[in-house]
Amino acid sequence: MAKDVKPTRKNLMQIEDRIELSERGHDTLEKKRDGLIMEFMDILDQAQDVRSGLEENYETAQQKINMARAMEGDVAVRGAAAALKEHPEITTESKNIMGVVVPQIESSKVRKGLDERGYGVLGTSARIDEAAEAYEELLESIILAAEVETAMKKMLTEIETTKRRVNALEFKLLPELKENQEYIEQKLEEQEREEIFRLKKIKAKKEQEAKEEREAAEAAAAEGEEVVTAD
Repeated sequence: MAKDVKPTRKNLMQIEDRIELSERGHDTLEKKRDGLIMEFMDILDQAQDVRSGLEENYETAQQKINMARAMEGDVAVRGAAAALKEHPEITTESKNIMGVVVPQIESSKVRKGLDERGYGVLGTSARIDEAAEAYEELLESIILAAEVETAMKKMLTEIETTKRRVNALEFKLLPELKENQEYIEQKLEEQEREEIFRLKKIKAKKEQEAKEEREAAEAAAAEGEEVVTAD
């Protein structure tokens, strides 16, 4: 790449400016990458807790529903589920973490009181109530897991993108720019040495010509004196 660059002082100044800008960009991206990794580790810890809680809530919900089916029968359980009138509401917003936009999921009407589930309290048992409550808690865990998992994936994608940019600057762009800088500096030094050598030759030639002119003038003057003496 260096051979394609004309060795001029203008190009050298432009490359030096690009090196300075690239180094600043590299430092900024490194700080961003490190900050993203720290944020990602926090989210990862949260995700592990959420996953653990989700698994526990799922097992509990399965146990509760199995118990309700065993005690009340599938018809009663399905009837209670079908009686639900008001479904959970999910809204999504966004928040910014180190320049990364991640979702923020808000839910409402997930947990309900006994009188809000739609089925008659007198026509069901505590087993169905416990199963309904367990699945409400499971749904909250699923919503939270969706938020955390999506944030984690977005953060990981941004980390990888930032790492590629840092590596591109560190191992490709900056080395090429510095190679060009070194190439131009060497060529300019060579041109300067050649110019100095050329100027020295010109000076030496002029001095030689001046010397020859002086010698010629001295010789002519000496001849003139001899002629005068002879007369």
